[in-house]
Amino acid sequence: MRIVITGAAGMIGRKLTARLIADGKLTGRQISGLHLQDIVPVHVPPADFAVTAETSDLANPGVTEALAAREADVIFHLAGVVSGEAERDFDKGYRANLDGARALFDAIRLREDYCPRVVYASSIAVFGAPFPDAIGDDFQQVPLTSYGAQKLIGELLLGDYSRRGFLDGIGLRLPTICVRPGKPNLAASGFFSSIIREPLAGKPAVLPVSRDVVHTHASPRSAVGFLLHAAGLSSERLGARRNVTLPGVAVSIGEQIEALRRVAGDKAVALIRDEPDPETRAIVDFWPQRFDARRARDLGFTAETTFDDIIRVHVEDELGGSL
Repeated sequence: MRIVITGAAGMIGRKLTARLIADGKLTGRQISGLHLQDIVPVHVPPADFAVTAETSDLANPGVTEALAAREADVIFHLAGVVSGEAERDFDKGYRANLDGARALFDAIRLREDYCPRVVYASSIAVFGAPFPDAIGDDFQQVPLTSYGAQKLIGELLLGDYSRRGFLDGIGLRLPTICVRPGKPNLAASGFFSSIIREPLAGKPAVLPVSRDVVHTHASPRSAVGFLLHAAGLSSERLGARRNVTLPGVAVSIGEQIEALRRVAGDKAVALIRDEPDPETRAIVDFWPQRFDARRARDLGFTAETTFDDIIRVHVEDELGGSL
């Protein structure tokens, strides 16, 4: 079992790498090699099998051809820029989120007798308002951000290339991953994590939107679980619909904060400061809120069922299990 991870220096890429090294197997097969790619340097952790890394831009000539030449059994395509950055820098967003994906898919297509499982990290940003109370599996994708458009085009390419037999793809519409460890990134959704992560660390946090905003979340632990499960799903079960909306916990920001209160007390909640930001709110207003995700659950995808659980996962995985 040979594996490639693009965007491996990102938070989910690092956690996926750590899990693969800890397990030593994927889909029941021993891992013989793991190759990590990102546009920034990637840390190469020790493992019982060969782990290599490269710093490269997927949109540059020759990069994806070299990755495809490795003929990995599974490719986790996580590379890209996040929502806020894609909205602020139009050209960068399309280069990172679309050009790189198209180059990778084409490099795979042009190799003879090669058809890897490609797990593509998509997003719930492929959906646009107006929304029903809960988005079902047949709701139309009409993104209202550049990031969402880039991810939807990637989904369409993945489906068509799979239909033609060039690759065996599955696209995962990830909910917002929360609580993200480390420093804030440029995602417009970053405040969902910061209003939990910073108070748990005894630091102040800014909330740029109102507390009635509802959104769907899953933990980083669940995100890795989604990816691993997707790697082993049979093509027969997926059928022609290669892109899956994943489950998560739908809560308002106010409910997030009350979950924080239950886990960490009033002192943590007092560190959250409301500072409305019209630019962030304008982006958030176009995001979906709740999902039915019945098909994903039928396919075996699982996530937390309460936001309290999501906070506890962060405490266990990032804070040593206690506050």
